[in-house]
Amino acid sequence: MSPRRAAALRGGDRSLREHLIAAAGRLVARRGTVGLTVRDIAREAQVADGVLYNHFADKEELLAYAVHAHLRDAEAALAGEPPRPGEATVAANLRAYLTRALALHTAILPAMTGVFTQPGLLARLAELPDPLAGGQGLRAELTGYLRGERERGRVAPDAAVEAVAALVVGVCHDLVLHHLLDPTTPAPTPTMIDDLVRTLLHGVAPPEPR
Repeated sequence: MSPRRAAALRGGDRSLREHLIAAAGRLVARRGTVGLTVRDIAREAQVADGVLYNHFADKEELLAYAVHAHLRDAEAALAGEPPRPGEATVAANLRAYLTRALALHTAILPAMTGVFTQPGLLARLAELPDPLAGGQGLRAELTGYLRGERERGRVAPDAAVEAVAALVVGVCHDLVLHHLLDPTTPAPTPTMIDDLVRTLLHGVAPPEPR
């Protein structure tokens, strides 16, 4: 066995490349991406520093795969499944989707905030498929659900489903980021989620005069 191979791999089926991604992913989950060095990752993986360059073009490529894996793992750890058109009620499904999306953003945004300050890493991550919702992304996932409900007549035929999906994902970013930046800001409550669903369903326009 090559001395470059990590002791943690002995007797296992995982490749050294996968091992390096997993080691970097653990660091990303614990510390985020800012300030991570090749030496940090090598020590976590129990390999020599230069081994990383046998499998990745640079540190940014490895970190991009690690962030990608971290996002997928965070989504996989969530309880429940995304709503399906025609099941339960639209209100209940939007509430479930918002609750799930807020939990996911809470899990992934601490690591992602550092990515946006690193153009090289951001560019590498953009080269990979979307890690969420089976590769389609959260907005597309929710848009697809709402289209299905529109086809079934459970939402208005002229409903701008893309706009609704953008609002839902955007509000998740906003609420979670505010809480991360200022922990004294209250975390989203079930009542707030109910208010958001009610606003999405009914809008803010006054009723038409009779």
